[in-house]
Amino acid sequence: MVKPVLAIHGGAGALSRAVMSSEAERQYRAALDGILRAAHAVLAKGGGALDCVAQAVCLLEDCPLFNAGKGAVFTSAGTHELDAAIMDGASLNSGAVANVEHIKHPVLAARAVLEHSNHVFFVSRGAEDFALSQGLEMVENHYFSTPQRREQWLRVVNEFPGQAVLDHDAARVQAQAEAPLDPDRKFGTVGAVAIDVRGNLAAATSTGGVTNKQIGRVGDAPIIGAGCYAANRTAAVSTTGTGEMFIRVVAAYDVAALMDYAGLSLEQAAEKVVHEKLVAIQGQGGLIAVDGKGNVTMPFNTEGMYRGYLRQGEEPFVAIYR
Repeated sequence: MVKPVLAIHGGAGALSRAVMSSEAERQYRAALDGILRAAHAVLAKGGGALDCVAQAVCLLEDCPLFNAGKGAVFTSAGTHELDAAIMDGASLNSGAVANVEHIKHPVLAARAVLEHSNHVFFVSRGAEDFALSQGLEMVENHYFSTPQRREQWLRVVNEFPGQAVLDHDAARVQAQAEAPLDPDRKFGTVGAVAIDVRGNLAAATSTGGVTNKQIGRVGDAPIIGAGCYAANRTAAVSTTGTGEMFIRVVAAYDVAALMDYAGLSLEQAAEKVVHEKLVAIQGQGGLIAVDGKGNVTMPFNTEGMYRGYLRQGEEPFVAIYR
């Protein structure tokens, strides 16, 4: 028997601690705490890890503070394209969707692919048609918009016309930041990993992508092995960072592979990927991971990462800074 554990993240990036308000920090910490408590209730009632991570990411997609679902960033066309993936560590079954524009909860579409399709990955119209066939809730594209995200997009368009700008590269052009992590220098992805009382692992990742991205761009979040991976014999992993770099090092799977083939511990494997392999190619960001014994690690090579975990019988741990 394992003590059930849930860990979540809401993105990594550069700090704006000097200019942020205490109220803004309170809101982010409260959101992480509330989501941990609500989603961990699935595990506390004896539910499975897959149900737990799906619930956690649904709640993160509903929270406009994070770049997934409601509050997703804008593409170069002024629209929203969302990606998500989910994986079951017990069976290695997985599902993913990318470039969807009308699915309210992309993570649920990814789960529907896992459970009701012979395929693993659907994109664009095919993903939305499949989601419709499964009875998932659809919304107009403007549902995902918030005034803050539109303002962020317009700043990037004005400063970097014609360019897709990763959050960590965008200039700080506002005097005051409204979030603990500078919104123009933040990697916007959410994710969850969990182990249930039966020792089964699961992981899920969801994102709105990067501000002003070219239509059709896909990062690491929906790619099994890059932004999301789970296998009971090793670990469940969800990442956040410069997506192209996480794809190149197959970051999520590499944590599991280092454990499996090199005999590294969860913490050793995660630290090697985040602080050595990614850094070697200028990859920035972090990850959350849990192993088959319920150990949790949350390394990052940026200045901060929205993160937290909740172990059965304990109070939630929530953090933003190092």
